[in-house]
Amino acid sequence: MATKDSNTIITCLQSSDESLSAQQILAQLGNGLPLRTLQYQLKKLVQQQSIVQTGKGRATKYSLPSHSYPSIEPRQADLVNESDEPFTVSAEAKQSQSYLRQAINKRKVVGYDYDFLNSYRPNVSNYLTDSERKHLKDIGSQKIAPQPAGTYAKHIMNRLLIDLSWNSSRLEGNTYSLLDSRRLIDFGQIATGHKPLEAQMILNHKDAIEFLVNSAEDISFNRYTLLNLHALLANNLLADTKAAGRLRHIPVGIEQSAFLPLEVPQLINSYFDQLLATAAAIKDPFEQSLFAMVQLPYLQAFDDVNKRVSRLAANIPLIKHNYAPLSFVEVPEKLYVEATLAVYELNDTRLLKEVFIWAYERSAERYAAVRQSLGEPDPLRLRYREALKTVVSEVLNGAMNRQDAFAVVKAWSESQIDPSEAGEFQAMVEKELLSLHEGNFARYAVRPSAFEIWVKVWNNA
Repeated sequence: MATKDSNTIITCLQSSDESLSAQQILAQLGNGLPLRTLQYQLKKLVQQQSIVQTGKGRATKYSLPSHSYPSIEPRQADLVNESDEPFTVSAEAKQSQSYLRQAINKRKVVGYDYDFLNSYRPNVSNYLTDSERKHLKDIGSQKIAPQPAGTYAKHIMNRLLIDLSWNSSRLEGNTYSLLDSRRLIDFGQIATGHKPLEAQMILNHKDAIEFLVNSAEDISFNRYTLLNLHALLANNLLADTKAAGRLRHIPVGIEQSAFLPLEVPQLINSYFDQLLATAAAIKDPFEQSLFAMVQLPYLQAFDDVNKRVSRLAANIPLIKHNYAPLSFVEVPEKLYVEATLAVYELNDTRLLKEVFIWAYERSAERYAAVRQSLGEPDPLRLRYREALKTVVSEVLNGAMNRQDAFAVVKAWSESQIDPSEAGEFQAMVEKELLSLHEGNFARYAVRPSAFEIWVKVWNNA
């Protein structure tokens, strides 16, 4: 949490053209602050990278970072030029951009504003207008009969895994190419010349997306979903391994930003629950999606990986309601940085909303084309997806020959499937068994060694 003392210290350094010692800062403050307390505050601000310490002992001095433009942890970003922006930013949003393009020592130091969340009333307050929500629903709707939650995302799963994993990682400064990401996700092939954490980041996204899609019926804006989402995205990336899936209880700073997040663990815990309850109460899926992108990073509820959590959490209502997902296709990293900083430092959601709408238009357009190329999913296969997986896995792991397998499938269909569809289900399973090969058996949770044994038995029958 940004305390009054820390804000005053930074304001003092902003007004000085040179570095100041602790004694000089104490003299300028003139508020009776004990030297030991000041030294404690200075140490915390240095740890948060909000100020810079030079020298040692009595020669120690403090100043603000000299960088002219803020970046969101952990990667530095350059200024956004208008020519880099993929759409025309509104005049109102440009005001925030102009402010954020000032040197950091020209911007006001701010802490977490409780009223930013407290004043939001679900289904009364709105970040999106009625016409904007209607537009997003029109372009994101699949115009198909009602289906179970997650049906559409499962239909385009292969494309979604690559698109969202790569683009969300790219917004964190990951340097993997799209092709490298595809090879990593599809074949586990780690690209040379990259840091190990980049491969880990992409694979973590893959796991997190699979969790959301495969658990579409169960996920929501609750602790189970968000904490596990963070644990998957943060896996093997945090210094403290226990911090994955756990709310923050240490101070953090946002590099080169004038925003100082909450510090008190009890407040983080309380506002996290309030944020989730507010999000869960929002009825419109697109308002819910943008709310997650605004409020989750602003709270900084976790030690790190907060923005990644917000980008995937923004897909929760879209997955559940079978809208086209949001995969951040072609969103410029620099513009996303400014949009997020506008929320942090100004509580201004306008630029992030404009990025959100443009990004969703691009994603919806992409997945409309993907859906057309893939055709309509088989309703019977969708309805009995888990049953199909169960019976095929039983045949493979049991190393059954054709005669035994067909007998088991027939008995299983007659005992487990609605009589009106048992025959169709049996034919579907038999067709699936006949079409299996080394490139498509992994979805049935069988080891390669077991599959090889089954193939030999099956072909020799």
